[in-house]
Amino acid sequence: MSSMAKVPFTPAGYKKLKDELNHLKTVERQQVIRDIAEARDHGDLSENAEYDAAKNRQSFIEGRINHLGERLTRAEVIDPTQMTNLDRVVFGVFVTLSDEDTGEEVVYQLVGEDEADVDAGRVSIAAPLARALLGKEIDDEIFLQTPAGGKNYLILDISATKP
Repeated sequence: MSSMAKVPFTPAGYKKLKDELNHLKTVERQQVIRDIAEARDHGDLSENAEYDAAKNRQSFIEGRINHLGERLTRAEVIDPTQMTNLDRVVFGVFVTLSDEDTGEEVVYQLVGEDEADVDAGRVSIAAPLARALLGKEIDDEIFLQTPAGGKNYLILDISATKP
């Protein structure tokens, strides 16, 4: 992947990252600077665990700020509610699947790597399930190899909003 490749986001995912970046810059960064100053006032830095912890936290915060800034610079926000034709599975949509063995229905949204949270039903576009779904249509079957064996799913619905 080239360093300037676009990073896909849903509108909600983009906002969440932007909010985190803003919080890190305006709150966390200022707090860690105060913590370092306070720890410095406690004297000998060579045996000052608070100072070391604050410096490590500062390093983490700055790294995260740089990472988020870089991701947001390359962000491509894709809003499925603005799409006119949802007859195929594409980035950002909600897909309702039926497990063909159990009949259980599940709903997943295909999102960017930064937004993925399987417990919340948000599957990374890079995940095997998402790759199997991309481009498919309602009533298509997909087969997914899982650690527990193969699974067959039937696509019941494709939607721009959570069903």
